[in-house]
Amino acid sequence: MAGPAKPLRADGRRNRARIIDAAREAVARDGADASLEQVARAAGVGSATLHRHFSSRSDLLQAVFHDDVEQLCRRAGVLAEQLPAQRALTQWLAELTARTAATRGLAASLVAPDAPASTGSTQSACYAALRAAGAVLLSSATAAGGTRPGVTVDDLLDLVNAVSLVKEGDGPAASHLFTLVQHGITARPPAPDR
Repeated sequence: MAGPAKPLRADGRRNRARIIDAAREAVARDGADASLEQVARAAGVGSATLHRHFSSRSDLLQAVFHDDVEQLCRRAGVLAEQLPAQRALTQWLAELTARTAATRGLAASLVAPDAPASTGSTQSACYAALRAAGAVLLSSATAAGGTRPGVTVDDLLDLVNAVSLVKEGDGPAASHLFTLVQHGITARPPAPDR
């Protein structure tokens, strides 16, 4: 049975940080499919070193987007404490849409995973964190009568991703488009029969 991973030496920590920084720049420029070879070169390491630290593209993307996803999850908690349930949900979704669209490559890395969260892939780890944060907000909004029955957190994250992918690189445009469609998730009284 393998024990816990050994802590990285100082040079290993520096290499890892340089790889993440180079990957962040490459993804911002080229999207989630940025060349791993170019990332390694920009970081001043070999391909083997990159793969020693990150066994897959997904692992590297998880490291690149970790801070963004963590901030978005914390923001969900703040909004839940400060706003009425429905407003907290729609505000968080609008902010999530703007951030996801503005951060090139993030939307592509958050497409709902087919694999279970236990695989540890970027998609499942990042998606699972946002899904958990969104589920709390959705549950509160639903309990308060603010969302239509049957709306799921996966529906909402799919909507955010669709808007973000279409408007990638333009957070304000993504926010505007999200505002146009958000009425589809808010509860309204049925129209009277004519």
